[in-house]
Amino acid sequence: MSCSVAVCNSPVFSPLSSLFCTKTSIISPSPEALNLSLTQLNTSSSSHASPSPSSPSSPFRIRLQKPPSGSLLSSSASAPSSSLVSSSAAGLGPGSVSTILKRKRPARLDIPVATTAVCFGVPATPCEVLRELEREGDGYSVYCKRGRREAMEDRFSASVELQGDSKQAFFGVFDGHGGAKAAEFVAQKLEKNIVDEIERRDLSKVKEAVKEGYMKTDAEFLKEDISGGTCCVTALIKNGNLIVSNAGDCRAVMSRAGVAEALTSDHRPSREDERNRIETSGGYVDLCRGVWRIQGCLAVSRGIGDQHLKQWVISEPETKIIGIESECEFLILASDGLWDKVSNQEAVDIARPSCLGISKQNALGACKKLVDLSVSRGSSDDVSVMLVQLGTYI
Repeated sequence: MSCSVAVCNSPVFSPLSSLFCTKTSIISPSPEALNLSLTQLNTSSSSHASPSPSSPSSPFRIRLQKPPSGSLLSSSASAPSSSLVSSSAAGLGPGSVSTILKRKRPARLDIPVATTAVCFGVPATPCEVLRELEREGDGYSVYCKRGRREAMEDRFSASVELQGDSKQAFFGVFDGHGGAKAAEFVAQKLEKNIVDEIERRDLSKVKEAVKEGYMKTDAEFLKEDISGGTCCVTALIKNGNLIVSNAGDCRAVMSRAGVAEALTSDHRPSREDERNRIETSGGYVDLCRGVWRIQGCLAVSRGIGDQHLKQWVISEPETKIIGIESECEFLILASDGLWDKVSNQEAVDIARPSCLGISKQNALGACKKLVDLSVSRGSSDDVSVMLVQLGTYI
């Protein structure tokens, strides 16, 4: 079916008289045509009726050719004239008008809605679905704030009165990458594995016990066949000693009489010894957009998980043991979301007045100040800060 439209008084068309009413072959229908006007719709009662002239008050004229005989849209000669929407208008069969002129609505698509937290064999903790999480316990405070990701990937663990001893405790902060599953797993398993290994050995072999606890947790996670990994920093308090370990770029900083003392060293490919170890084992370290990465992807050189890079990303921690003395005031365990924006001494200076307040201590408030400072300086990462009052364990 063809359609031609002529518009009068339009700047688009040239107002030549040859286009309007001079050539009947253009605007006047043949016996095979139908004339429709916006103000007046006239149909011919006979196939040989004379054409009606164009209405001077109507700027539009539509010319519709009749379909060839024998087609599905062929007209019936005996059909009476009626309006355009009539079932028999212009000789079209019943239902033909609605079939041609009416657009059929497409079928509705049912799109499933994704849930906020997806867990694969590991239950979600509140910090995965909440933007902020705070907690206060006996001698410690922790505050976590989600960055720009859809879910929090940081986790922590805190256990006091280990084995019924008020002078023993375990604390940890875990910064996941590639999802939260590795950090979630380690937060649940690492403490038990370390404590079990310590009980099997002499007190002189604490470092070996912690190492075995880390590596056992890593082996158990790899058996789960779950992607992702996590950086770790842990502090075990036992027999008046502070045993601090890390794998990755989570950091532990202690305030010794107001002076910041870093107890861990970040494991990153930019460290010369770490880069040499990686290259000796057949890997490579590349500078990508100002950040050193293993095989061009991961910015940390140690951690738990990361099965696809396990040949170079080892889970062996570095451990340091110090005796807790009166000048050991408090310990800060935090993810790199803090340390990328706040220096060690600056963190101690901000937290110290709240941790050693004579009238009222507010360690949780100090955690919030540190997190908010990091965010105000442009951190888009998850930020987790834990403060441990060391004076409780002397």
